[in-house]
Amino acid sequence: MPSERALQRHAKARPLLEPRILRSALRDAFVKLDPRVQARNPVMFVVEVGAVLTSIYWGHAFFARESSSGFDFAISAWLWFTVLFANFAEAAAEGRGKAQAEHLRRTKSDTVAYRRSPEGSIEAISANLLRRDDIVVVRAGEIIPGDGEIVEGAATVDESAITGESAPVVREAGGDRSAVTGGTRVLSDAIVVRIAANPGESFLDRMIALVEGAQRQKTPNEIALSILLSALTIVFVIVVASLYPYISFAGSHASIVVLTALLVCLIPTTIGGLLSAIGIAGMDRVMQRNVLATSGRAVEAAGDVDTLLLDKTGTITLGNRQASDLLAEEGVEIERAARAAWLSSVADETPEGRSIVTFAQNLLGSAASERTPEGTTFVPFSAYTRMSGVDLPDGTKIRKGAPDSVLAWCNEFGPVHTGLMPDIERIARRGETPLLLAVNGNVVATIALKDILKPMMGERFARLRAMGIRTVMITGDNPLTAAAIAKEAGVDDFLAEATPEAKMNLIKHEQASGRLVAMTGDGTNDAPALAQADVGVAMNSGTQAAKEAANMIDLDSDPTKLIEVVEIGKQLLMTRGALTTFSIANDVAKYFAILPALFVAAYPQMSGLNLMHLATPQSAILSAVIFNALVIIALIPLALRGVRYQPRGAAVALRTNVLIYGLGGVIVPFIGIKAIDLLLQALHLAG
Repeated sequence: MPSERALQRHAKARPLLEPRILRSALRDAFVKLDPRVQARNPVMFVVEVGAVLTSIYWGHAFFARESSSGFDFAISAWLWFTVLFANFAEAAAEGRGKAQAEHLRRTKSDTVAYRRSPEGSIEAISANLLRRDDIVVVRAGEIIPGDGEIVEGAATVDESAITGESAPVVREAGGDRSAVTGGTRVLSDAIVVRIAANPGESFLDRMIALVEGAQRQKTPNEIALSILLSALTIVFVIVVASLYPYISFAGSHASIVVLTALLVCLIPTTIGGLLSAIGIAGMDRVMQRNVLATSGRAVEAAGDVDTLLLDKTGTITLGNRQASDLLAEEGVEIERAARAAWLSSVADETPEGRSIVTFAQNLLGSAASERTPEGTTFVPFSAYTRMSGVDLPDGTKIRKGAPDSVLAWCNEFGPVHTGLMPDIERIARRGETPLLLAVNGNVVATIALKDILKPMMGERFARLRAMGIRTVMITGDNPLTAAAIAKEAGVDDFLAEATPEAKMNLIKHEQASGRLVAMTGDGTNDAPALAQADVGVAMNSGTQAAKEAANMIDLDSDPTKLIEVVEIGKQLLMTRGALTTFSIANDVAKYFAILPALFVAAYPQMSGLNLMHLATPQSAILSAVIFNALVIIALIPLALRGVRYQPRGAAVALRTNVLIYGLGGVIVPFIGIKAIDLLLQALHLAG
């Protein structure tokens, strides 16, 4: 499967934290210390303000030669490390897309376009100068200079620069395979392309902006979480500020450095430091699957999808129907029927026609090697007649096609009598397509064409059902055929004889019921439904209209990848929830570390809360601050890779989340803070 190959290729080519990304992220971590950058993240902005404040107090203590200068320096240093580690996490997530953006930008800027004037002359210009509706000529070996539609010719195109897939594809004027993408290379022949986008609006421009994060907007869920974290930060700022007069009133003393350390440990610094990295990494994971998401909102919406609409042809089935049976009319020899089927299809280059030829050859054996008589006239398939066939030199006329069309043709010769109608109905009921075969107005046989289901489709739909997602198959087949295929595939529902209006109405009905809807499509007739769906995934091989209407584009043109997109969306939400749970839970250990250290001088009874038996108040506070910084960098791989997603109910997911990240968030800090305290004592670094 292309998507799996792409995933394997990306996984091998792009390690989680390769050295080049690490070096760039370390440099950017310092650049992001700019307060204007930090202000976008209120939690880390407070930490940076605290680092500045403790640095000032350390400087005063150092020059005044106060005994607390060493402790103040340690607190100040670890607060700066906390900010730097958070910046590093965000920079590492951003860096995973920069290499691809650089390659794309280089491809775009180096491309030469051969623009054709209305008079027919050709001029060579930079691709950056092209405008919408310009006409360009692209020959074998040349780069397609911009997104567009082929208006003349056909060619094989290497799209590996965009999709990563090495197998070339055929693009030709007319139909749903006329769209081409800037940056791809023509391998054979020549095509004439009408440019569909102005500078800055092309597919490459959108990809560059996306992977660099320049246009990455926060999703509603991310905004809501940011508000929650800001509220918690404000609450703890007020609480810690109120402690200073309270401690003074109790006759004790608490320095600003200690109170700042307490504030930084109590606010949700872990999730605050990783929140941006989680969102950026979620977008990056979609990109690794060769899917371009035009917004983070679309990725997140995929995680909440309730209903999934899938085209039957090419999505659930392989798309090429195969001949599976040949039933002769009573009194007609099977060899005669097979020869008629072979003759009617020998010039048919469609996959269905070739499968009929193969099936007939198997029935005829050695007789299949016979050539068609000289002077034979082939009748191509027409959408108007819904038939194809052959006229032999001896006057014999053979027609093959839809039963009603063939029967209408037979009526031109005289009354029609056939006993195959029950067989035709039975073929339709089992989800296959019946074709009728007639010779000189007489029905001789019916041919069954079967849609072949893609491998593992039943298992895929079972996974979706376990996620709580309802699947609906969309097809232009009649209801009988649609019902049979839907049952075999295991989808929850189907829409037969689907029109663009019917698709739109189905999506609106689902949305009116409070459900989020995802859909995949590739044709112009899919564009309205793709625009209406909450998550619309267009195939890169599809029309420009479909790609402009959707909020995601599958570069591999693999419709089943929508299932992976849904899983990535759910993984994004789960990762954010898991780390939020861990961040809030690990505050418990910090309470037991810092609060006794603050109040033990005024209230000796508070020593009973020192459950970890930390050596000294200074060691307790410093251990908590160090752990608070180290846990961020320890969780960076999890933020970038994401929490592993498994299809299961919401209640099970919540229980697992609480047990692993909630309970783990309570236990791990107790162990970590105690270990750091022991190390500080062993090294005599805290009094």
